[in-house]
Amino acid sequence: MAPSSQKGIVITIPILVLSVSAATIFLFFLLSPLSSPSPPTCPPSPFTTTAAVAGGSVSEEDTDRRISTSIDDIEWVKYQIRANGLHMRDNVLRKGINPRSRAQQLEDLNNFKGISHYEGSEASNHTALPCPGELLVEEHHSNYGEPWAGGRDVFEFLAESSHLTVNSRVLEIGCGTLRVGLHFIRYLKPEHFHCLERDELSLMAAFRYELPSQGLLHKRPLIVRGEDMDFTKFGSDVVYDLIYASAVFLHMPDKLVWAGVERLVNKLKPYHGRIFVSHNIKFCMRLGGNECTKRLTSLGLEYLGKRTHDSLLFNHYEIWFEFRRTKA
Repeated sequence: MAPSSQKGIVITIPILVLSVSAATIFLFFLLSPLSSPSPPTCPPSPFTTTAAVAGGSVSEEDTDRRISTSIDDIEWVKYQIRANGLHMRDNVLRKGINPRSRAQQLEDLNNFKGISHYEGSEASNHTALPCPGELLVEEHHSNYGEPWAGGRDVFEFLAESSHLTVNSRVLEIGCGTLRVGLHFIRYLKPEHFHCLERDELSLMAAFRYELPSQGLLHKRPLIVRGEDMDFTKFGSDVVYDLIYASAVFLHMPDKLVWAGVERLVNKLKPYHGRIFVSHNIKFCMRLGGNECTKRLTSLGLEYLGKRTHDSLLFNHYEIWFEFRRTKA
């Protein structure tokens, strides 16, 4: 018996390839709705915030509330300087830049006004708040024996030591040209910064240059010209979270300082409010023995200790003496 012939299905290679391709396409369309591609990721930043390192995150609210410069801030700016290949150079005449001293700048301003300016009767019709040239060239920034930037250091130290918020109220005794006050005014709500200042030229610089040029007129700080530690114009009901005097008590007789302190006690928020006095408290120490402590106690004040803080930008530290009110 002859062997039977085997019958089968013969699949050619082209048909096999087409079948596999069709199956692959079918599976692609079948699975595509079930998964989505991962979003592209950005390369990591060379810096991370302290909160991120600690496992948290930094919100816009946290950033707005932060007062002092962080380590990450410092590292960021150092990186920017390195990345741009920047180095300090002599400030000499170069293309587009003509270095001038304040005296030279004032002379130029008086002689040539500005590159574009009005003449004749029109000269006084276009400037809403004319400012003296001496203020425009910021001569008053040299009144303090140290860089103007130190005002920011003082603000950060006092605001954080007193746990201030934007709702806090602050009184500065002797705010001068607002080297420190500008930062409080910007941070606090309108009308929450008060100041007593005796020097007329300093007040002119504050009102006619610093507040307008910094865009802070809308904050309406209550700045009063006065002396002899008279705080009556600030109202009888106001209570402050912070009262501070930077070097002012050094130039007053002890009797006047004590009179002022006595008037201020009831204007300081009990327990949580703070009084800070810079440089020294010789007005108190000169009483001798325990008399300083006794007098403070009789007024309802407690001396909390001596504090220091460093400058961010130059080799300098300041000394502050801290007090609080112990009676409600």
